[in-house]
Amino acid sequence: MRQFLWVLVCCVALLVPVVVLAGNDDGGFDGVVSSIESRYHVRATRIPFLSVITLMSRTAAREGVANLHVAEFEHFSGSVDGAELNRMVEEKLGAGWERMIRETSRAGDEQTLIFTRPEGKRMGLFVLDLDGQELDVVQVSVDPHHLNQNLGRYEHHHEIDHDAGESD
Repeated sequence: MRQFLWVLVCCVALLVPVVVLAGNDDGGFDGVVSSIESRYHVRATRIPFLSVITLMSRTAAREGVANLHVAEFEHFSGSVDGAELNRMVEEKLGAGWERMIRETSRAGDEQTLIFTRPEGKRMGLFVLDLDGQELDVVQVSVDPHHLNQNLGRYEHHHEIDHDAGESD
């Protein structure tokens, strides 16, 4: 009985730091989403069973896409300062992420932020897109070589119709 109690105490002692550290992770994707929720007083809608969808997409894309995270804010009616939003995202994403694109409409109701970071042979992408009253936040890990090979299949080739506009 004494050994059982000792093992139980050791397990609890080992689990407490893990639980505390896991609970204090306020960075990355979840940190950005939480910050948006608290700053703009909105709630994110998350896709149910996204981990299953991610596993299926990873298999279907032959390891080209992995670690998909999606949050959608509908009825986003708050006024957004683009510089403030950019700072908040940069702060919460943390080190290693580099902004590639920041686009803001003149009225400020449309904003797009795209960040990337190296992840070994993969590339992390973080996209935040505000379009009117809908804000979407997506994070995904992609294999750039696989992506490049597959994008080639979708290139649009323009064919010139030399006979167009001519009458017989």
